[in-house]
Amino acid sequence: MDIASLQAQHPEHWRLACAIRVLALDAVAAANSGHSGMPMGMADVATVLFQNHLKFDAAAPDWEDRDRFILSAGHGSMLIYALLHLTGYEDMTLEQIKNFRQWGAITAGHPEYGHAKGLETTTGPLGQGIANAVGFAMAEEHLRARWGAKIQDHHTYVIAGDGCLMEGVSQEAIGIAGRHQLSKLIVLWDDNGITIDGKVELSDITDQRARFAASGWDVFDCDGHDPADIDRAITAAKASKRPAMIACKTHIALGSSAQDTSKGHGALTDAQLIADTRAVYGWEHGPFVIPADIKSAWEAIGSRGAEARSAWQERLSALSATKQAEFARIFARDLPARLPAAIRKVKKTAVDAPKKMASRAASEVVLKAINPIVSDTMGGSADLTGSNNTKTDDLGMFDTDNRGGRYVYWGIREHGMASAMNGLALHGGIRPYSGTFMAFTDYARPAMRLSALMGVPVVYVMTHDSIGLGEDGPTHQPVEHLAISRATPNTLVFRPADLVETAEVWELALQQKTTPSVISLSRQGLAPVRSTHTSKNLSAQGGYVLADAEGKRRVILIATGSEVEIALKARELLQAEGIGTRVVSLPSMELFNAQPESYRKRVLPAGPVRVGIEAGVRAGGWDQYLLGERARKSAFVGMSSFGASAPAERLYEEFGITAENVVEQAKTLL
Repeated sequence: MDIASLQAQHPEHWRLACAIRVLALDAVAAANSGHSGMPMGMADVATVLFQNHLKFDAAAPDWEDRDRFILSAGHGSMLIYALLHLTGYEDMTLEQIKNFRQWGAITAGHPEYGHAKGLETTTGPLGQGIANAVGFAMAEEHLRARWGAKIQDHHTYVIAGDGCLMEGVSQEAIGIAGRHQLSKLIVLWDDNGITIDGKVELSDITDQRARFAASGWDVFDCDGHDPADIDRAITAAKASKRPAMIACKTHIALGSSAQDTSKGHGALTDAQLIADTRAVYGWEHGPFVIPADIKSAWEAIGSRGAEARSAWQERLSALSATKQAEFARIFARDLPARLPAAIRKVKKTAVDAPKKMASRAASEVVLKAINPIVSDTMGGSADLTGSNNTKTDDLGMFDTDNRGGRYVYWGIREHGMASAMNGLALHGGIRPYSGTFMAFTDYARPAMRLSALMGVPVVYVMTHDSIGLGEDGPTHQPVEHLAISRATPNTLVFRPADLVETAEVWELALQQKTTPSVISLSRQGLAPVRSTHTSKNLSAQGGYVLADAEGKRRVILIATGSEVEIALKARELLQAEGIGTRVVSLPSMELFNAQPESYRKRVLPAGPVRVGIEAGVRAGGWDQYLLGERARKSAFVGMSSFGASAPAERLYEEFGITAENVVEQAKTLL
């Protein structure tokens, strides 16, 4: 690599790019940890992208029609922190750069959504950024169809490394993008041939260009250090009618003695190495010192989009007041005023004409009321549409010839689906929900965790939620999955018992602005448990008294979802023997635990014995209600092993999840 020639041929570009490189070196050295090599290697690509192509305004980071830039290779976080600081993002001060990776700084080890403006998503786990980007690009396509190109017309750019492309989720993501011809999605691959362990060839022989091409992408190449060649490739990619991947041939840790080695991937902190590298760059300034002319040039890049943003604002203002209000509503994640009445109507109808139905079918009934009113919902399923009941007739299919469609056939790609839903939500203007079987939350889990970490209100519709799904057997019967979801911070887990509760939990899920929801739904038919209509959303309390004791209260049965009707049957048997029994429905442990102590004590008073009933493992949060002073006065009827293949009724009998066993447990405790 002839750095002297590059510097001589493109002196202004070289100085701009080196500002990124030295900030990365200085910040990593100060923290004594981090990843220097990627920012040093990709600085040229990032400089050309921001200077010549990216539509943004540093003074308005949340501008709805900005281009989105996603650093999928999140370990190279100093690349984006340097760019945000140099271009003039107000909160990315030099002090924040100096405190890279330190307590309280917004410059975390990996970019974290919500910490700083300009960070579009959290990209620590490799592959998530490129998968999120598919959702961003889908959102742009859909909103452009709905609002017109004058209001929504922008690109999504991604910098991804070898690690991103090795992770399996990347194949799911590029398959979705290729199928839907997301032409506004451009991936810049940092093709440096190095991973932590050494050369890529130690572990991989994949022809990435052929792989993307086989998935329906257009593929381009460039010298990742030649600004003219980089510009040519990005220009060509923008003209593509399909998603585009640009293979940027780069040198990791450019200009240092660690260049093109695995050492260059990590933290370059040796003082002599840093001094030598600065000399190679021709950088004669001290640590964290950016000359005024370079900083000014970068700030001019950061303000270049102000004119475009102003013109966009004029176009938005030209819309009718009604359309402007609707545009503001969907990006604010507000709900239409008509929704509560629609939910109440579903509840009233369910009480007036009760019928047995699976809660997955109940969910479809509720969605038929929601989707015509909440125009920003976008549903889907991982090849289980008929099982998840997530599609309503009014949505239409999102496709290459119908960008206005609101239903996505994700294919058998649970991880890619969940990651793309995060992107849809992060883009703004869309409320994503999609379904699969509860057991397959295992496949979606990394993205579900990031939904919670980032605080984005994705709704996961998880059906076939217990051994009640029957004959498919233990591979498909979730027993630990409720526990895993409940153990995840900032996640609401709902398990409704009938149509009324299903309507209530959907309303609660849609009300969330910073919390994802998991709605756990049955395959098997459930008897209605709510027989009296009330406008109040009882599920909002998390748990409530469904049926109280007649006579002295001696037993409290606590149940969720499909097991609530078992609790009611057990109550009848106990009451017939003169044992006063209360039934508590617990559709959401998280919301119940958030209630005042006085309310929780009224619902679950001390004294009576307690039996928890759920077709899942006890570890799913149950001991908080069953132990403590009540350890000898409580029991759990549920699962302690995996399930088996058999009809649902036989499984419930064999595993003891029956009214008769509940009665036996209660009487034993008494």
